[in-house]
Amino acid sequence: MSADKSLSNDQMHRFMFDHTDIRGEVVSLNDSYGEVLDHNQHPPIVQQLLGEFLAAVTLLSSTLKFDGILTLQARGDGPLPLIMAECSHHKGLRAIARPNPDADFDRLETDARGNGKLREMLGKGVLAITIDPAFSANSRGERYQGIVPLDADNLAACLEHYFEQSEQLKTRFWLAADDRASSGLMLQALPRQINASEKENLDHWETTVTLADTVEPEELLTLAHETLLYRLFHEEQVRLFDSVGVRFACSCSRERTARVLQSMGQEEVNQLLVEQQSITIDCQFCNQTYLFGPQDVTELFSDQPQVLH
Repeated sequence: MSADKSLSNDQMHRFMFDHTDIRGEVVSLNDSYGEVLDHNQHPPIVQQLLGEFLAAVTLLSSTLKFDGILTLQARGDGPLPLIMAECSHHKGLRAIARPNPDADFDRLETDARGNGKLREMLGKGVLAITIDPAFSANSRGERYQGIVPLDADNLAACLEHYFEQSEQLKTRFWLAADDRASSGLMLQALPRQINASEKENLDHWETTVTLADTVEPEELLTLAHETLLYRLFHEEQVRLFDSVGVRFACSCSRERTARVLQSMGQEEVNQLLVEQQSITIDCQFCNQTYLFGPQDVTELFSDQPQVLH
């Protein structure tokens, strides 16, 4: 059993409970979370919520089969109108938060641990889970979106409501984040396969959730995954699978930015050039800047192969 937390940094582990129809995932984000914070200089309670969104979207990526990008996004009318995190099927992460510049987050009500309450920060709004399938030369899959109201004080409870309404699978989340790390634990009851008894399955589920409910945020943030699972479930038979690496990765590129300009149409882009002499587009996620001058715009709308400088 390893106690070295560094072995779990930017890693996600899947685990199963033998002889039951229960699975789980645990994730720890460090460098990837740090890179997101570098591009989101916000009040601590906003950054903490960003960490929870990152851990949650990574855990969600393990529950839904997809080839593309999974987005977890909340919009509301409160001090924080927008927060979102994305995870690709390659486990590349990125996230942003857009607080109201006039908001005073120091005055918001927090929970016992000093974390911001979701409904206080977002106000009245919705939480959306979106899957954008990867584009291929042959086809593009159908886009999927599930939406639930922001009807709880924390992200974990909102996600549990989503699975209860949309997936009909018992699913629980435990999320934690500070100024250095973000972690998450998920348990999910699978359709009956191993144990045919509904009562026994329910008993196993309730016992496992009760054990997981004892986890402290500090344990999620500081313990290696193997140590954490042993501490929580040492009386159960837990099978831990190989880890999957997670990293910060922004999907922006000069090519994708050029396609955005092309979609605007030549007349509108030329008008921007008249007003600005050049067009500058900043990526919201990684702060990368793309500059397009008159020659670049001419090439964008010519019939000749495009040369991107």
